[in-house]
Amino acid sequence: MVSIFGGTVSSQNTSTGASSLNQTFYKDVNVTRGLTYHYYFSPPSEDQPVLMFLHGFPSSSYDWHYQIEFFQNKGYGLIVPDMLGYGGTAKPVDPELYKSSLISQDMVDILDTENVEEAIAVGHDWGSKIVGRLANYFPERFSAFAFISVGYFPPSILEANMSEINNITTQAIGYEIFGYWDFFSSDGANELIESHLDSFYDLTFPNDTVLRITDFAPEGATQAWLEANRTTAAGDYITPEASLIDTQIGLWRDEGLTGALCWYKILTSTIERDDDQGIPQENLTIKKPVFMGASLRDYVAIAASQIASTLQVSENTTIIREYDAGHWAILEAAAQLNSDLLAWIESL
Repeated sequence: MVSIFGGTVSSQNTSTGASSLNQTFYKDVNVTRGLTYHYYFSPPSEDQPVLMFLHGFPSSSYDWHYQIEFFQNKGYGLIVPDMLGYGGTAKPVDPELYKSSLISQDMVDILDTENVEEAIAVGHDWGSKIVGRLANYFPERFSAFAFISVGYFPPSILEANMSEINNITTQAIGYEIFGYWDFFSSDGANELIESHLDSFYDLTFPNDTVLRITDFAPEGATQAWLEANRTTAAGDYITPEASLIDTQIGLWRDEGLTGALCWYKILTSTIERDDDQGIPQENLTIKKPVFMGASLRDYVAIAASQIASTLQVSENTTIIREYDAGHWAILEAAAQLNSDLLAWIESL
């Protein structure tokens, strides 16, 4: 078996990204627009495909350590970048640089660097948004697309303003799903978070996933949680072996979250909406195979809505799997998810 882990995890030495993954597998590349990406790369053995895993907020390539170990030991090629604003990748503070069209091109630049003609894209959280845009902008470079927890993110989702969207979700399910976006997009959000990293960590990875309804999603709730420096038990899927606490808090402490929060600023402004106008109309339907892994206890990325948004645009065979997990199914339900992804990939 391949050893993907190397060295000792330290919260004081995490600026290179997923510090407890073997750093000999990491590379750096300057993409065509001049930004540096840090990414985990393992070439495929024999005729195995290459998998590109894309993480979301507020994380790094280390999110995928269970998937990296599982698929690397089966000979699959792996490209797992620290996304823009995270880990060892560039962290510009201009939200304009976080447009999905630009980040999609960055991903293709990494494929080109490794001479990979075609890959399978797998995303979680905002990584799923980019997987969807890769399907929109570069369908010829990917043989299939997988969405975990967060499904396909349609361009039209932000035609209404955030206040209207939150009113709609409150009427439909009783609470504001996207109320926290305003805080994450606000001036000073990074300073408040960085002043209460332990509190932020607990709210991000809570054992009690209902906290996403009461203390995370509603407008002002996350800010109030942090200002009170509240804590709670972290998810029981956070094991000492995972080293997630040291890795994540160390990254946030060393690198800050200013860049990462730009992923929200493009959504609460018109940046992303305007950018999406460039999607070719003929690519709004995904014609390649799709996998959707929904989290049944994710009360923000609600399983039924994520499945529906993905099925709506999927023309080809779509595999739906549901997990008794919160938002972090890639950690909490890793064994079953890996098995399901493997079966799907082998069926392609």
